[in-house]
Amino acid sequence: MTVELPPSLDMQRFYPYRLTVLAEAVSRMVSGVYRQRYGLSRQAWRVMVALANRPDATATDVADYSTLDKMQVSRAVAELEARDLVSRSEGEHDRRTKTLRLTPSGRRLFDDLVPLVVERERQLLAVLDAEERAALDRALAKLLAQARSFSPDRDED
Repeated sequence: MTVELPPSLDMQRFYPYRLTVLAEAVSRMVSGVYRQRYGLSRQAWRVMVALANRPDATATDVADYSTLDKMQVSRAVAELEARDLVSRSEGEHDRRTKTLRLTPSGRRLFDDLVPLVVERERQLLAVLDAEERAALDRALAKLLAQARSFSPDRDED
């Protein structure tokens, strides 16, 4: 009796792996800006971005917007609160719900960092011409939509 072995998997050619490696490399490239200059973690930066785009959000809103899990959001918010970059207050309609907001110093820090991270993005994309960037944008949108069609609820991960 012969046992058939499953086909091997070349991780270097496996797209999910390659996308993970790319995402990690890009994240490290960008995180150098806010980590070195302000000592922010990636999670704290993502919370700040979420709150800059959605003031008075709840932790759940931030988690959904940033793709961080609730524990990562909680730790990042604690880090940011300790540095007076984020404030927490009772929800308008439900006192049990806490809303989050960038403080004035948090907003200034965010505004200082935006041009720097946008410049890092520009440096990254500089290897692509306009046509390649447009094609990448379309491909990423299609891949994201396809991936989401298989996993409609993030909490099931």
